[in-house]
Amino acid sequence: MIQLILGGARSGKSRLAEKSAQQFGKTVIYVATAQAGDAEMKTRIQHHQQQRPQSWQLCEEPLYLAQQLKMLDHSDHVILVDCLTLWMSNLLMQTAENFAEQQIAALLEVLPHLHADIILVSNETGLGVVPLGEITRKFVDESGRLHQQLGQIANKVQFCVAGFPMLLKGENS
Repeated sequence: MIQLILGGARSGKSRLAEKSAQQFGKTVIYVATAQAGDAEMKTRIQHHQQQRPQSWQLCEEPLYLAQQLKMLDHSDHVILVDCLTLWMSNLLMQTAENFAEQQIAALLEVLPHLHADIILVSNETGLGVVPLGEITRKFVDESGRLHQQLGQIANKVQFCVAGFPMLLKGENS
């Protein structure tokens, strides 16, 4: 089962993902893509950590998500990835040529073959103003393309607004 949960900032998408992960009744592995580069991000990370059950395993992976998912894969696991837009930011900041494209392709390739249940959380970036800078436009474009591709392979897609999930694909459970 691959589940994609999209929404804006503070829309309730992470809370929905965590609730969904608990409902599987399996070992939950939380894959965090954030990097604590400043005090504000450290505070955000601590807040998220305090919200999660202590029994959940934590794996931090800012770049090589596909490789990490392969290593964590097991049919008795739920792997919750939060969040893909931070991961995309990390990828786009790398200087190696085609690095982002290679990592995105690797993720799209590995997801359908995993045995674990996968929950992917990401910010919907296509509903706002078109950014002025080249890197921010690329970020919005690449995130949008990734979401479209993930939506095609996901079994369930939800969109969160004001703490309310809207089912876009799949069945409610």
